[in-house]
Amino acid sequence: MEVVTVTADAETFTCNAYLARGETPTLVDAGAMPGVVDVVREYTDDVDRVVLTHQHGDHVEQLDAVCEAFDPEVYAYADHPLRTRALADGDEVRVGDETCEVVFTPGHADDHVALVSDASLFSGDVVVHDDGAFDYGSFGRTDYPGQSRERLIESIRDLLARMPDGVEHMYAGHGSVFHGDVRDVVETALDRAEKREPKYPDE
Repeated sequence: MEVVTVTADAETFTCNAYLARGETPTLVDAGAMPGVVDVVREYTDDVDRVVLTHQHGDHVEQLDAVCEAFDPEVYAYADHPLRTRALADGDEVRVGDETCEVVFTPGHADDHVALVSDASLFSGDVVVHDDGAFDYGSFGRTDYPGQSRERLIESIRDLLARMPDGVEHMYAGHGSVFHGDVRDVVETALDRAEKREPKYPDE
């Protein structure tokens, strides 16, 4: 499956928004980059759906513009004015050419979900490959009000338990895309999170 990071050239803070091309063109998160619609249109005239990993501003700021341009279905765990399909833990959703299981993964955000198929993991902010704090296995920050390191650890454990062997592609909300042994990256992130050390100096 071809996956394009449509926010790759962003000059302002945004999450990674991914366009999964194929049978069901899907945008995983809308991002916060002005002009994201123009980038998507370089690859397709049709976006069937937007799937939100969670609703922090850097993931949804451009959702209005995306919906105005493409009129997609909007899948989200928590309520949102533009949501057309509610997600629940254990649901299946088609992303591009792959069927993904929805895994509820709170801790960084109360409404956070990850999407995992036989080949790919769209991890949002629960686990990332590299983000400036750690390389080869990091995790979402948990130092803001309403966030929980303990709940995040439970979420990473649950994700590992439900992730099939052989997942080779990791598309995280921040940092770079990773191709290889995704399970090892997630296990590394879990080990770091379990040490309860601050991710950032002021945490």
